[in-house]
Amino acid sequence: MTPLSWSRRGLMAAVGAALVAGGLSGSASAQTPPGVLIVGQIAEPKSLDPAAVTAVNDFRILVNVYEGLTRYKSGTLEVEPALATGWDISEDGTEYTFKLREGVSFHDGTPFNAEAVKFNFDRMLDENHPFHDTGPFPLSFFFGAVEKTEAVDDMTVKFTLNAPYAPFLSNLAYPTGLMVSPAAVEAHGKEFGRNPSGTGPFKFAEWRSNEAVVVERNDAYWGEVAGTQAVVFRPITDANTRVAEMLAGGIDMMVEVPPTSLGQFQGDGFSVAEQAGPHVWFLILNAKEGPFADKRVRQAANYAINKEAIVNDVLEGTATVAAGPTPPAFAWAYNEALDPYPYDPEKANALIAEAGAEGAELTFFVTEGGSGMLDPVPMGTAIQADLQAVGLNVKIETYEWNTFLGEVNPGLEGKADMAEMAWMTNDPDTLPYLALRSEAWPDKGGFNSGYYANPKVDELLEAARTATDQDERARLYREMQTIVQEDAPWVFVANWKQNAVTSDRVENFGLEPSFLLHLQGVVKN
Repeated sequence: MTPLSWSRRGLMAAVGAALVAGGLSGSASAQTPPGVLIVGQIAEPKSLDPAAVTAVNDFRILVNVYEGLTRYKSGTLEVEPALATGWDISEDGTEYTFKLREGVSFHDGTPFNAEAVKFNFDRMLDENHPFHDTGPFPLSFFFGAVEKTEAVDDMTVKFTLNAPYAPFLSNLAYPTGLMVSPAAVEAHGKEFGRNPSGTGPFKFAEWRSNEAVVVERNDAYWGEVAGTQAVVFRPITDANTRVAEMLAGGIDMMVEVPPTSLGQFQGDGFSVAEQAGPHVWFLILNAKEGPFADKRVRQAANYAINKEAIVNDVLEGTATVAAGPTPPAFAWAYNEALDPYPYDPEKANALIAEAGAEGAELTFFVTEGGSGMLDPVPMGTAIQADLQAVGLNVKIETYEWNTFLGEVNPGLEGKADMAEMAWMTNDPDTLPYLALRSEAWPDKGGFNSGYYANPKVDELLEAARTATDQDERARLYREMQTIVQEDAPWVFVANWKQNAVTSDRVENFGLEPSFLLHLQGVVKN
């Protein structure tokens, strides 16, 4: 019997064996079955509802279960058709009409059609929709320009925007735009995130809390069927434990390998994949209250932290020092004229003295691990030491990833002065629009957890997202970067090159610039 002809009962037995193998000490490779790919994730997913989550950790699962109208072309951030076969855009840029792919069904057997698309966007955007309460939908910002979604006919859908919106097609390819089954939402309501149904190459099998999410091959998939019978996503929060599991054979693939551990996988038996992408690792500074309400102290923090040392010594050269809020992966919009803040503790001391902030007490939120967070605890410790060297007294509070997000995303007011954060985005609009505008303060539904506000930055970001000429968009983004770097609402630390390691039993795997984990073509021997 070949691995791809197993029954569902046989498959789940094999998955169970794989999970047991993962808990054993020593080598477990002989007990890891062929056809079942075991992936070591950095955390438990928050939900399997793509409209309800924000973390790449969750997205890595979801893009294998769901699809959007568009997707990123392999190896790029360029958009190509997916559940839509093509589209037309009106001359004024406010109407997008999509022709949908025929013969596609959700995993629950219901048809994918224009009404399903309308349901998905109305659920997110219309507060009066009967299933809007299955949210919240924290990234519905991505589609805030959508005024109306219409089912023109069974296989044609039209979006009417309130203004031209340049990132629209790209945002449709982002996980927030993935299509869920309306029937499954209607059946499960607020529990849909534990009972997902999409159209993707894998369909949901089970979720064992704090143990595994299991997806199995969708044999009725409209495209090329997946190369593995099942994928098991195991949450292994501690990076050293993930490394040990990988070395012992308890998992077949590990994402976000600690830089100090990469050397352990350079020999026979493993393959290391690396891929640059649109990533920025930064510290959110509380600009509303406390020492960082003074721009001079925020600038001082940027001068005080030895980012070159962090990149070279903590991250082992797997990143570059960041110069501002836009990663260089967005070459067309990146401001190459900006240099990173240099390491200058003397200047930091002078600015702190000028602001009268000597000896200030700072609370610093650090996560144990999370999406794109690199080595958060060692980085946080190094940052603490650098700030204390210029007379700032820093107290670290450490949290598990989802708990950390629950503390940081609602805002730092009354809780902390600074927090680690990392974003991986699909468009140069996304991060600054969601995390630097004054209208993106947490009480307004955004992710500006440090309460930064600059009217000129607001103006530039609003203009850039409606500009139809890319050169003009680039000019606006570059001007925004100059202002934000000067205002220093964040400490700009690093741009990361993502990595993953696979065993030699895994074939056809590659990382994507989007930081998403597409496993459809992967084969596990």
